[in-house]
Amino acid sequence: MVKALDALALLGEHPDGVTAAQMARKTSHPFSTCYRLLNTLVSTGFARYDAQDKRYHLGLRVFQLAHTVAAPQGFESSAVPVLQRLTERTRESSVLHVPDGDRALTVRTEDGPQFRATTDPGDRAALHSTASGKILLALSEPAAREQLLRDIEFEPRTAHSLTDRDELARQVVTAREGVWTSQSEENDLGMVAITAPVRAAAGCRGTCGSPVPQHGDPARGARSPTYRRHA
Repeated sequence: MVKALDALALLGEHPDGVTAAQMARKTSHPFSTCYRLLNTLVSTGFARYDAQDKRYHLGLRVFQLAHTVAAPQGFESSAVPVLQRLTERTRESSVLHVPDGDRALTVRTEDGPQFRATTDPGDRAALHSTASGKILLALSEPAAREQLLRDIEFEPRTAHSLTDRDELARQVVTAREGVWTSQSEENDLGMVAITAPVRAAAGCRGTCGSPVPQHGDPARGARSPTYRRHA
């Protein structure tokens, strides 16, 4: 079961698909095991096989389950109208992230009139290099936050990515004390972002923010009241 779930997760990380040989190399499982797992996923609809390039891709059964999860979370009924209003007010793309272990999971996006969002639903972003990740860290439960701060692997996305654990801890404290946070080219070159928390009675449910081209709006912090009201 665990190996099958690993195979499914690996397919999700490779939108262009993987071959059985590639999966064997990435998972260290025998080729025969990967071949069997992938074909089982195909037979159950969780994967599809492209005979032309011999690659396996996620199947429509995963799409169905994703929407089954999204509905009770309110992503469609509650989040979409808010993202649409935010994009209308700011004229920038809007993105909703929720915590997913040691990552920030993109669950909805709303493209702006000039630029599309730099992430898609299903993408998982690092916590240390994104504005959304820093807020999710800051507003997580204390024990979980301390563990994440200890265990995070500082994979640099760009030359501007944060790689110092003590500095991340300081930024997390600042994010806890404020109502929004931002980052500049830490996750994607040429892109900055401003993000505010989405709060609920039980705490922080996620984040709502906008990725903005660096040349687009250097005074983006002035929009924080708009993000605060919508969050």
